[in-house]
Amino acid sequence: MKLQEVKDILEADVLCGGEFLGNDVSSAFGSDLISDVLAFASPSGLLLTGLTNGLVIKTAEMLDMAAVVFVRGKRPTEPVIREAAAKGIPLLVTRLLLYESCGRLYQAGLRGCAERGDGHGRDGRG
Repeated sequence: MKLQEVKDILEADVLCGGEFLGNDVSSAFGSDLISDVLAFASPSGLLLTGLTNGLVIKTAEMLDMAAVVFVRGKRPTEPVIREAAAKGIPLLVTRLLLYESCGRLYQAGLRGCAERGDGHGRDGRG
């Protein structure tokens, strides 16, 4: 799925990285726990979260995530947005709850990290 499709499905606004809307997103992971993101998220995946601090950007960079979507209308501060832009990490924001955001993407065909079937899921199910 293209990041542009994610934007449309979630009725999201782009905070930075609009030039990357043509990039592919291979999977999605939703969590407000950085430890779970580190344990289960996959490279080229989409991170959906309500956390808006700089640690989210560092985590997305470390895991080579395709983009970060902030749910519940939460917006990071300008310094966090600038950090993401400098690192080439697209940021989007949706008014939807985490549950509904993940559900819409799943219904549209985007699977979770553990469901990709290519061995990249980190929970042992591949």
